[in-house]
Amino acid sequence: MAEEVKLFKTWSTPFGLRVVWALKLKGIEYESIDEDLSNKSALLLQYNPVYKKVPVLVHNGKPVSESLVILEYIDETWNQNPLLPEDPFERARQRFWAKFNEEKLLPTIMAIFTKEGKDREEAMAAWVENLKFVEEELKGKKFFGSEKIGLADLVFGWMANLIGIFEEVTGLKIVDERYPLLLAWMQEFYEHPVIKDTWPPHDKMIIKWQALYENYHPAK
Repeated sequence: MAEEVKLFKTWSTPFGLRVVWALKLKGIEYESIDEDLSNKSALLLQYNPVYKKVPVLVHNGKPVSESLVILEYIDETWNQNPLLPEDPFERARQRFWAKFNEEKLLPTIMAIFTKEGKDREEAMAAWVENLKFVEEELKGKKFFGSEKIGLADLVFGWMANLIGIFEEVTGLKIVDERYPLLLAWMQEFYEHPVIKDTWPPHDKMIIKWQALYENYHPAK
């Protein structure tokens, strides 16, 4: 019997894209269901009654939520093209950097996007310090997992697209020439054959994030 794989996401969410990339790297066919978060479907609320958000992967009727949990579920369920290495230490490193992204990078970039004045300056200072660690980690590597995309790359993948969009919307330079390895990684990830056709339309993303930015920074 054929496996049933469904992915509930939104058209623009980087968290849903992580799961899309993992499924594509594994060669898993799936049904994509785009949600309107202002009018969530009964199925989404049924499959994720706790958080009531996307992404949710439904595999043979069983729902798995939270993108990092979903990535590990995918890797454990389908063995081809592993996202995590066999070595326990290297597996731990991949998980460490995934956690670093969630707890350090994402809150900081959103503070830069939403705050003004001193609060933004403090967020930018923290961002610069965080990127130093990322740049150091990428020394001698094509990807976080060395020569091929792994779990940490999928988690950091939002940067390859959203950094440019944030720079265009805010007028700020967020990743500059001080981080050549990170810039090279962003380009390599963006253009990867499995990744390059999955990005949301640039014009739509600019419209979305410009509207959000104006909500946080209304004209005075």
